[in-house]
Amino acid sequence: MDNLLTMKQFNEENIMEILNYAEYLKRHGIRELPGKYLVSNLFFEPSTRTKLSFEIAERKLGLEIIQFDPGHSSTTKGETLFDTVKTLEALGVNAVVIRHPEKEYYKQLEGIKIPVFNGGDGTGQHPSQSLLDLFTIKEEFGYFQGLNVVIAGDLSHSRVAASNAEALQKLGANVQFVCPDEWSGDYETLSGWDNVIEQADVVMLLRVQHERHDEKMSFTKDQYHAQYGLTADRAAMMKENAIIMHPAPINWGVEIAESLTTHPKLRVYEAVENGVYIRAAAMEMILRGGNVHAQAAPKYLAI
Repeated sequence: MDNLLTMKQFNEENIMEILNYAEYLKRHGIRELPGKYLVSNLFFEPSTRTKLSFEIAERKLGLEIIQFDPGHSSTTKGETLFDTVKTLEALGVNAVVIRHPEKEYYKQLEGIKIPVFNGGDGTGQHPSQSLLDLFTIKEEFGYFQGLNVVIAGDLSHSRVAASNAEALQKLGANVQFVCPDEWSGDYETLSGWDNVIEQADVVMLLRVQHERHDEKMSFTKDQYHAQYGLTADRAAMMKENAIIMHPAPINWGVEIAESLTTHPKLRVYEAVENGVYIRAAAMEMILRGGNVHAQAAPKYLAI
């Protein structure tokens, strides 16, 4: 694995290897890598969790972060993404993390020799978010085969939905989708929660991505919440050991009822914590060509 671009690049074995190593790092701590690595984070879209999570993982790994601000770079003069990354490569940067509004932007980067970590590509994929979601589910249940997962919300605009649907189905989970018809995209969806919420092990809500909607929504926020959101009444119908997930930021009162902000089934902030370990695991494994710390390898593979 030379880059982290899309969940399509993973098979079940690859996914479990990263999850297991992230678990090892969470148990034993993230250690600085031998040698010196320079990394630059190129975020062309706003981000809190993903950007900070990558930065914290990088600092714990001992990487030196080369600051990049798109608003004060030559991209404002028309420089292409390829030229920007090629310039960083020529300057000695060892890896880049990129979030970009264009779907599959990484196809422009053929010929780039340093690793690229996809921090989200438009409505395409968000592999590190998917991996941290999988890690959170694995921590909770210990397995994926046969789990009932419901992904609900703005499916056609969600890179998280695309990544998680791909990965969860590879791992043997039963995945169902709930959303308004106009946001179903290529998914076979349900128009409501009937006969779904009571059987779900994982309920994953998606943010309504207003910034990606050209059209005016055909329903109000209250109407959306009533039909497609996780209301307090629906949460009360969930199985005892079921969990609630959301990639955040959350539109409280839209995707999830405001009364559920501290609900014991909610795993939003546990997932944020797990993001640091997942991103550290992926960066170490790619930067070191799959050769993690020698003393760790036999241990984490046995988890």
